[in-house]
Amino acid sequence: MNQTSFNLDPIGEEIFNIEKIHIRILEDVPAVTPFQDSSMGPFRTFNLSILTLEDEEGNIGEGPVMGSYAHVLQQCIFPHLLHNRGVRYNTLYPRLYWSIRNEGFRGPASSLLGQVDLALHDLACRRRGISLQRYLYGTRDFAKAYGSGAGTNYSYAELEKEMGYFMDKGFSCVKMKVGKHFGSNIKEDVERVRFVRNLIGKDVRLAVDANQIWTVPEALAFLSKVEDQDIAWFEEPVHSAALSDIARLSAVSPVSLSFGESEKSSRVFPELAKAGVTHLQPSPTHLAGVREWMEVRDLAEKSGLTFSSGGYSLYTAALVATASEEAMVEYLYPLMNGLCEYFSEYPILEKGRFVLPDSTGIPIRIDWDRLQRKNKILTHKTWTVSEVGRYTPLVVS
Repeated sequence: MNQTSFNLDPIGEEIFNIEKIHIRILEDVPAVTPFQDSSMGPFRTFNLSILTLEDEEGNIGEGPVMGSYAHVLQQCIFPHLLHNRGVRYNTLYPRLYWSIRNEGFRGPASSLLGQVDLALHDLACRRRGISLQRYLYGTRDFAKAYGSGAGTNYSYAELEKEMGYFMDKGFSCVKMKVGKHFGSNIKEDVERVRFVRNLIGKDVRLAVDANQIWTVPEALAFLSKVEDQDIAWFEEPVHSAALSDIARLSAVSPVSLSFGESEKSSRVFPELAKAGVTHLQPSPTHLAGVREWMEVRDLAEKSGLTFSSGGYSLYTAALVATASEEAMVEYLYPLMNGLCEYFSEYPILEKGRFVLPDSTGIPIRIDWDRLQRKNKILTHKTWTVSEVGRYTPLVVS
């Protein structure tokens, strides 16, 4: 863990005496269009689980969480949250961080810690009566966005319909999936890229995302056939862990390469930059905390690299509002659009950017009353100080 990261946000002196922890799993919402990429899908629904932290004065902080990994939360993270009374964040966070060591810093445990950390930031902001972006020294209440979707399974009619939506919303950049049929049909990928470019015109930026499916020679073969399509960036063309392949491809690629959304640690991003990646894409709820995301943001700024972040778009918007004005939120429209039905308040998409509401904390409010009335809460689990023992390190024999 980078101790210098403690200088990046003001949360260090905050004290969190957490009394209760809730996880609610919400009912799935249908995708706008069943969505597939080069190796996964089709995704026909999408769901959300919400973590709620409640302190001794009744203040709450909320954020999305992977409810399917509750055992890691229970064994490693919750004992520290519930039994560190009067402890400042600068002491609490390292205890949380090192509690997941045996689970690995490049897997779901890091993401879970980051999701808890986001909820802690939300709690700190709400009780101070300040928005998350202002708390983190941001001066804007909006974040530029780009339209993302165009699954490899889409028909040409579906591609046309979705691109029409993106143009109506004022996006100046869109991204489409390539690598159809597990990367085996480059000819059709090229045809689809040309089709989308024709739909959006020459003034809208077009990025492509292969989701790691190709080898270096395959990626170069694809690029040679779309080089005249003015590709904004080529996202994850090869395996995200193959730094040598990334460096080889970066050295000869005529298009900017993008990586980062698969990473769970900020420590990987300097190595990606050294390998020639020029567009960094950290997902806030994948990394081990808000400070790690900010480290990557600042690395991009310092190194002159372009920057965007995806994940849960409506949650991500407040963080991207603290980056440069050209930084972007990825709006994965087919899956993210339906999540709005969970919320009573959220960022609104206007003229190609998310405008943040005038609210404290993360600019999201879950409509709990409506969800309860409509029986949309599938599971509700609560942990309290009396129910969770103090942290005991896991000993592997």
